[in-house]
Amino acid sequence: MEQPNLNYVDELAGDDVEFRGQFIEIIKNEFPLEKEEYIGHITNARIKETADIVHKLKHKFNILGMENSYRLAVAYEMELLKGKQDNGAKFNDVLTTIEAYLKTI
Repeated sequence: MEQPNLNYVDELAGDDVEFRGQFIEIIKNEFPLEKEEYIGHITNARIKETADIVHKLKHKFNILGMENSYRLAVAYEMELLKGKQDNGAKFNDVLTTIEAYLKTI
């Protein structure tokens, strides 16, 4: 499993420590809410809404340097729109990995 990192955030922020901190805080605040929303939609079989939140979450994967997970999310989003959930377990693993990482930064 690839690990999240802040390389993109660091590149974007450059020497602006305040911007970097604000960017990280936004991710740390938004991610748990989006994960909770995802779980609610998937639990209640709201497939279109699940695909929508997966679309939103995949951008966090990209920001956290998780290119393979981003591609997984793209595939999963397309699956959901076709009524499938083949990559659901892998997607959940990515969410768990990110959640643990965000607690360390």
